[in-house]
Amino acid sequence: MNYVRYGSVFAILIVSLLFAAGCTSTGSGQSAAATSSAGSPESILVYAGAGLQPPLEEIGPLFTEKTGIAVQYNYGGAGTLVSQMNLTRTGDVFMPGSTVEFRTAKSQGLVNDSKLVAYHVPVIVVQKGNPKDITTLADFARPGLKIALGDANATAIGKAGAKMFAALNISAAVEKNVVSRTPTINELTVIMQTGQADAAILTLDQYDAKTMDMIPIPLNQNVVLITPIGATTFTQNATAANEFVSFVASDEGKAIFAEHGFPTYPNATYANVTP
Repeated sequence: MNYVRYGSVFAILIVSLLFAAGCTSTGSGQSAAATSSAGSPESILVYAGAGLQPPLEEIGPLFTEKTGIAVQYNYGGAGTLVSQMNLTRTGDVFMPGSTVEFRTAKSQGLVNDSKLVAYHVPVIVVQKGNPKDITTLADFARPGLKIALGDANATAIGKAGAKMFAALNISAAVEKNVVSRTPTINELTVIMQTGQADAAILTLDQYDAKTMDMIPIPLNQNVVLITPIGATTFTQNATAANEFVSFVASDEGKAIFAEHGFPTYPNATYANVTP
């Protein structure tokens, strides 16, 4: 009877840990739980911002083909990923949406140095045809609009939006119009694709021309983000982790990000953006 009881407790513990691990996938894009195999020399686990999934899913198999090292991804909001790394102290690489989240992880002893890969450029997106005639960030404060934003505590785009509204002194007015705050930018994109909000702040790479219109944000009002990547301090596969970091930050890796709509680092347009 004791064996049955202990076995049940162990099973519940395993299920709980897998649930806490978030959305994970292999480099081929197939769903997979993050397991201890990520600690073997043949496999690494990468914590990545949800908005980086399209290029990373293409990079994973290519890296594996070149090196023989398998790649598993744990996607999520950067704030959630930092909490998971603190809790588990497992995994090999961290790639959040911006250097802000990387600095947070570094201050907590989770990562050391990073390489800079691409830019996340915030843009205004509205429903196709712009029926609400939204043209600037200031319009987000107009009464009666339905606004969707990223969670400022969980997403890089949420933090960027909060900074932009604060600079314009319209935070309170915008908040009255917010109908949804999402834990990842991917969910924010879906809200706009399905017509659940009049406007949102997404990043250039998330813009879907088939379902929405885009309005650039002037650089003097924008909070452009730089996407970094670096190995964790607790990786058991430092050589493999650093290989992956170098590949993603190489010209070949950056070219894949460019194919998915990311301006790559460095870029003269964003020369004044500091990491």
